[in-house]
Order: sequence, then structure tokens, then C-alpha cells
Amino acid sequence: MAATATKVPFSDASPAEIREVLLPEELPQFEQDYAEALRQAREEYRLDKLEVCLRSWRRIAWMTASDPKAHRLMLQRAQYTLSTGGDILPGSRLVPQEEMEERLRARLAAG
Repeated sequence: MAATATKVPFSDASPAEIREVLLPEELPQFEQDYAEALRQAREEYRLDKLEVCLRSWRRIAWMTASDPKAHRLMLQRAQYTLSTGGDILPGSRLVPQEEMEERLRARLAAG
């Protein structure tokens, strides 16, 4: 019995298909990356940088299409961490590691 290959979603998505599913806050970066990759391809007569750009954005498109809310939350958390150095986004349901360890110790002690 031969195994059938499963096509990975967005593995051959066009730039227009990628753009269609991205979050609005991701569009400027996609457009900038894509334009730069096209410029380099035109100047260097090579497609490798364009292919790398599209491969990367296809992964992002897949993640976004799979769960836009989760993807947006991940972007917000990343932005918060980059801008503040903090790891817990205010208002999130995440519990700091120290507090979680304390809760676990209390639960184990209670038996």
C-alpha cells in the first residue's frame, strides 16, 4: 500500500492568495518584503530570494488562515515582548511562571 502525499496548505499559494489571508497589520511588511524580493530578482536575475520570501509568507498565511485570532494574539504578545521585555501581555490569561510553580507546590502539598 503506497502512502499518499498530503499537500501542505498554502505550499504553492500565489502572492495574491497570501495577501488575501494576512491580517491587516501584516500587509505592510508582506508588501515591503515582496517588493524587495522582486527588486533583487530583477537586478540579480535570480529567483532564490523571491522563493525564500514566498516560502516564509506562505507559512504565515497558513498560520493566519488556520486561526486568525490566535495568530493575532501571538503577534500582540511578540510585539509586547519586543517593546517592553516583558513576557506577559497585560490582560492575558497567562500566569507568570513563578506563580504557576507556587500553585503547583501548594496543590502537591495539599495532597
